[in-house]
Amino acid sequence: MTMSALGEPCVLLKLGEIVLKGKNRELFERRLISNIRDALKTIDIKVDVRKRHGVIAIFLPQGASAEQAQAVAERVSDVPGLVWIHQAWRVAKDPDTVLKAGLELVGATEEAKRGARFAVRSRRRDKRFPMRSNELDRFVGGAINDEYQLPVDLKNPELTVSIEVDRDEVFIFTGGIPGQGGLPVGSSGRALVLMSGGIDSPVAAYRMMKRGLHVDFLHFSGIPFTTSESIYKAYALVRKLDRFQGRSRLWVVPFGKAQQSIRASGQDRLAVIAQRRLMLKTAEEVAHRIRSAALITGDALGQVSSQTLTNITAQDNAVELPILRPLVGWDKTEIMAEARRIGTLEISELPDEDCCSLLAPKRAETRAKIEDLKQIEKRLDAEELCVQLADSIQEYTL
Repeated sequence: MTMSALGEPCVLLKLGEIVLKGKNRELFERRLISNIRDALKTIDIKVDVRKRHGVIAIFLPQGASAEQAQAVAERVSDVPGLVWIHQAWRVAKDPDTVLKAGLELVGATEEAKRGARFAVRSRRRDKRFPMRSNELDRFVGGAINDEYQLPVDLKNPELTVSIEVDRDEVFIFTGGIPGQGGLPVGSSGRALVLMSGGIDSPVAAYRMMKRGLHVDFLHFSGIPFTTSESIYKAYALVRKLDRFQGRSRLWVVPFGKAQQSIRASGQDRLAVIAQRRLMLKTAEEVAHRIRSAALITGDALGQVSSQTLTNITAQDNAVELPILRPLVGWDKTEIMAEARRIGTLEISELPDEDCCSLLAPKRAETRAKIEDLKQIEKRLDAEELCVQLADSIQEYTL
């Protein structure tokens, strides 16, 4: 048997909830394929991305190696909208060729060397293929059992050989990489994330990317009363998240003098909520300028004093744009676990001089009254101030 029995390496992508989109499914698929192509521009491998019935196939150039296919598979595993990524082999639509490929594929696995239990799962998308799915299972499975003496286990196999008969070829593979799931980035519009250097807001941004939003990031820096550390940290977090969507932009607002004005208002217990409202007003102004349709925060109900139900309501009152809070029902342990999984936790835990440290009253208000906050904003001329802050922003592109 020679390696040529396995044909050409490729990558097979399985879609998630996109398949439930009915008449709009084609729009979601087009967006997903565009996102896949954009993601693969970051690696130096020319590929051909093709839509099949219910799957997407990525074909590599002739002579490509299995290692190159693995690199492609790992890169697209970060693209929301996919649930499974399989490094597969593309073989001719002939039962004997499929049999030879199956034997060779199993023979190269560690599971075969240790006598693992196995199963063959076939799917015949092209009904013109001469063998039914269960017949192909028995045909290939029987040969594997004869060749390697592996026990068959159809309920709980340690090794699964998947065979998918498509329009022009047969795909054969074992295992796979879990995808991000969700919807393709950009299919739900654009939104602006209020990006601190903490743990919560990067996770909130990721969760909304998975719901199809392309997000920009707005960071409030304590400059000129703090250093640039928080900006570097926010930039590092955006770079880490950019692999999920591409073309990310970070906007930075020098917020220190505005905080000084809030402190000078004399409303110590309301200072944190007044600051949050001013941030939201400024974010709304920026969002209008960059055509974002919503704001995103990392708020979790009851996590800190500014996130009581009363205070969240008071913050919502500050703006007209919808405020999306994907973590509102999460606890800190869940948020940290997600941050660790997506790779932002280590960056978020780095020390920095956050702008919020400039307004840290001994006792913060947990039941802020909207009228009291509006009085503070009237003294500050908040409507004009948020425009001035939006005028002062700096853009950081990746």
